[in-house]
Amino acid sequence: MKLFKITPLIMALALALALCLAACSTPSGDANESAGSNPEIAELIAQEPSSSNEAAELYAKLMQKENDILSSDNALWEKVFNAANKDSAMIKDGSNYGDFLLKTIDGAKDEFTADELKTLKAGAQQIKEIEDKLESLEKEFPGCGSTPSAGESVDASTAGMTAGANASSEATKFPSFKGKDLDGNDVNSDELFSSSKVTVMNFWFTTCKPCVGELGDLEQLNKELAEKGGQVVGVNSFTLDGNKDDIADAKDVLNKKGVTYKNIWFKSDSEAGKFTSNLFSFPTTYVIDQNGNIVGDPIVGAISSAEQRAALDKLIDQAIANSER
Repeated sequence: MKLFKITPLIMALALALALCLAACSTPSGDANESAGSNPEIAELIAQEPSSSNEAAELYAKLMQKENDILSSDNALWEKVFNAANKDSAMIKDGSNYGDFLLKTIDGAKDEFTADELKTLKAGAQQIKEIEDKLESLEKEFPGCGSTPSAGESVDASTAGMTAGANASSEATKFPSFKGKDLDGNDVNSDELFSSSKVTVMNFWFTTCKPCVGELGDLEQLNKELAEKGGQVVGVNSFTLDGNKDDIADAKDVLNKKGVTYKNIWFKSDSEAGKFTSNLFSFPTTYVIDQNGNIVGDPIVGAISSAEQRAALDKLIDQAIANSER
């Protein structure tokens, strides 16, 4: 599972960053040898599963390797993602994530030293080859990439999370805000939270593969929560400040995934916007009670695995209990 560190304040932008992609670029010689330079990845890519279960297990391991690549050099990848945010086009179905990264790195090469470029290109090439294998697995064993696996989740420290905005289980208010939903309707935090016993607030961005991959699960969760007086609310970090193109791109993805729950935006320089800028991995999901208090620690990574969903359900129950006191 891919998790990414980005700084949404720098994204008054269109679409780019991790689930992503644009056109291909030709990798340099340093990058071409990347698969062989990591024996574990090369061994996984060489495997030929004989059943759907084996394919699902291999798929999860390969996704974890992608996350490992991105989380190992957070600061460098953040610069790549920020560069992509400025002018990269939205990924099209069938595009390879590694191609997007290679193209973005090449476009921002002046921002990196020679050693940094070598590291980034090698990582992007590895991701490209992993993505090719993932596509092959999906063709041979349709749906193998949808099978939940505990290996798809990454703890906060591994993903580069820090204290501050992401901290503690103590009662901490989510920053108040006034914003809009993606249809232009006014939204304010007091009414948003007070109207529901629990609000599951999911932070995502349009080109983040794990973010988009879990939208269906979040839509189902929203239907379940509605019966308990709760809701799911999405915050697409690309749409902060209300850029029309970014909103249109986000709505396009949401429509294709059949999402009906509210997605909102607020100003990037607001307290809520600053809170968002302190998120180091996406997707990240917070649970908020009726009083606007953050309950427990955030769920870092998609909620698709049984482990992640169990952790989320526990927080939801706690939030509802808080609201009913």
